[in-house]
Amino acid sequence: MSASPGPAVAPGPKSFLGLRTFPGFQRGAARIYRHVDDANRYGDVVRYDVGRIVAHVLRHPDDIKHVLQENHANYIKGRGLRKLKIFLGEGLLTSEGAHWLRQRRLIQPAFHRARLEALVAKMARATETLADEWTGLAARGETIDVAREMTRLTLEIASTTLFSVSTRGSADKVGSALSVALREAVRRTFAIVEVPLRVPTPRNVAYREAMRSLDSVVYGIIAERRKTPGGDDDLLSMLIETRDEATGERMTDAQLRDEVMTLFLAGHETTANALAWTFYLLSQHPAERRRLETEADAVLGDRTPTFEDLTRLTRTRMAIDESLRIFPPVWIFGRTALGDDLVRGYRIPKGSFVGVSPYLLHRHPSYWKNPEGFDPDRFDAGASAGRHKYAYLPFGGGPRVCIGNHFAIMEAQVVLAILSRRFRVELSPGVRVEPEPLVTLRPKGGIAATLTRRRSDDAATNDAVRA
Repeated sequence: MSASPGPAVAPGPKSFLGLRTFPGFQRGAARIYRHVDDANRYGDVVRYDVGRIVAHVLRHPDDIKHVLQENHANYIKGRGLRKLKIFLGEGLLTSEGAHWLRQRRLIQPAFHRARLEALVAKMARATETLADEWTGLAARGETIDVAREMTRLTLEIASTTLFSVSTRGSADKVGSALSVALREAVRRTFAIVEVPLRVPTPRNVAYREAMRSLDSVVYGIIAERRKTPGGDDDLLSMLIETRDEATGERMTDAQLRDEVMTLFLAGHETTANALAWTFYLLSQHPAERRRLETEADAVLGDRTPTFEDLTRLTRTRMAIDESLRIFPPVWIFGRTALGDDLVRGYRIPKGSFVGVSPYLLHRHPSYWKNPEGFDPDRFDAGASAGRHKYAYLPFGGGPRVCIGNHFAIMEAQVVLAILSRRFRVELSPGVRVEPEPLVTLRPKGGIAATLTRRRSDDAATNDAVRA
């Protein structure tokens, strides 16, 4: 009597020794486009054999829910996020188990609704400062890099709202160092042979210099705060004062550094990318941009937004949601299986990698009509009703859903509404923008654009006086 067959092996591309099958070995935008092509060809579970490593990339919401929620205890953070430990340490994004749970409980109160409400004024103030700078640039007809501008702004917002410290003078330094660190983490994720960081190769030297720059900023913030404990009602003060329930010990500077570094990355890198992509998409769809501008004028008039305004900025929120669908800042994340599992009838072996790609998921033809098209109306109340909860995951899902998701959306609404009220951002002629899939999905080479001044508080006041 023959033995019954075991679970099926998922389909996927084949090639010599498996070394060319995984899209991670490809460069630039080809990496993400390959994921879409493979899913369209092989289905909702695609297997890649990379030497001895087995990887599966999932596309169906049911399967993603299984991994992130229903059977999440069987999966730990994947290789890519573990590689981020070279510069994030044991922060909330990269840690596991009891340490992660402890840190999550410590940090969670900082993102409660009541605390977030108080942060809108700081977000608006930082954005208005940038808008004042843009006024001069617009008058001179200068070209800006939207991605760089959003990185500067969101770094300032993250530092002032979370740590009560301005980094305006060091924003370019921090942003450049972070780019070096992110690229090195991506390179090491897919490297067949890793050169130890102590070896003085050009890449390692650049990485170590970037880390010295980042650490100097972060440890500087911590040192200044320790001089005046309890002086600010922000996350850093809370972390400094909090004691471990079991030991009664407070965090060391190294532990604080890991959490601050993590929140710098999560608190500004992803939101900066989301805003840059939103301005890019709106520049390509002038009718949608006009609708958003009309809303900003009607809701805000001549003032900056308050927390209560956010529920009225519906077109703004829908444009952000749609931008996050098309260009999710965290375009892929992974898990490693602790034990064998079954997904869609296919065997997921112990120790294998499981990839969840929001970029791929957000293009599933069964859930998104014309998935490459920019259509904010997908996110009005009627269109969203009944949509699978796991069909849209710009912030992940399950127990490890992004702790700062509400913070990020609130920030994006404030920034987009203020800047849309005062300026129109136009893509420079002949500029071609494509995604660069690093740890986050950045616009490769930035987004060159020009500014047209729509209105200002001074102009609006003068109009009112004349009337």
